[in-house]
Amino acid sequence: MTTPTIGHLRVDGANLRYEVRGSGPLLLLIPGGTGGAASFDGVADGLAGEYTVVSYDPRGLSRSPLDDPEARQSVEQHADDAFRLLELLSPGAPARVAGCSSGAIAALHLLVTRPERVERVVAHEPPVVEVLPDAAEHRALLARVDDTFHREGLMPAAAIFAAGLARPGTAAPKAEKPRTPAAAELPPQAAARAERTMADLPYFLGRIVPGFMAYTPDLPRLRALSDRLILAAGLDSRGELPYRSAAFLAERFGTELVHFPGGHTGLTTHPAEFGELLRKVLAA
Repeated sequence: MTTPTIGHLRVDGANLRYEVRGSGPLLLLIPGGTGGAASFDGVADGLAGEYTVVSYDPRGLSRSPLDDPEARQSVEQHADDAFRLLELLSPGAPARVAGCSSGAIAALHLLVTRPERVERVVAHEPPVVEVLPDAAEHRALLARVDDTFHREGLMPAAAIFAAGLARPGTAAPKAEKPRTPAAAELPPQAAARAERTMADLPYFLGRIVPGFMAYTPDLPRLRALSDRLILAAGLDSRGELPYRSAAFLAERFGTELVHFPGGHTGLTTHPAEFGELLRKVLAA
């Protein structure tokens, strides 16, 4: 794996850590979940042959600390962070952007608010559940997750959240803490990433999920910009909540839903195939 150049960008209320690889037109990768920039490690080198690839840790996650650890998080602010990175690293030209999960929601907002800075967006399974006909059920799910998080703790809340994302009929996971491999079982870089991922779970579930999954995208504006938008979903996640959101938007805009290998986390489980398809759709 190529060693990236590390940079830091001061934004309102946070200090963003970002990584740069390759050369060419800028490609900004916006991670979802708790993976941070490291979630793109499996695809970044392959894309760096054609692009200046920039990945980063979103504010409050991993190595991008907040000034105020209790600050409210919003899609609008996270999308503005992405805009600030584009202004810094691609000031003279619009860029390509790819986002996964919560990162795909930020990418959608970036497209509608700063279209002059974005040439193309790939949004992989953005869980914009407010667009769905059964949005009220998902609001109730988020309320249960929040209540459980505050009454019972992280892992019971995470189990409810995971069950709510799954396709109907899937057995709910048990509320058990995932096993973190011992440092001796992993290379140092992978061990550090695993530790960061676990440490970021409370922030993600308690602060990112509520604001991001309550976000309602500007559908008329997105439709007007749909020639720049590629909506994507995992082959193995049909029927799951994030898949349904992506499929709904594609149907609403009359565009193709591009299927990527794996499920919601196909970026991690199938990095080579995921990266190759991402390269193709970005160039199409």
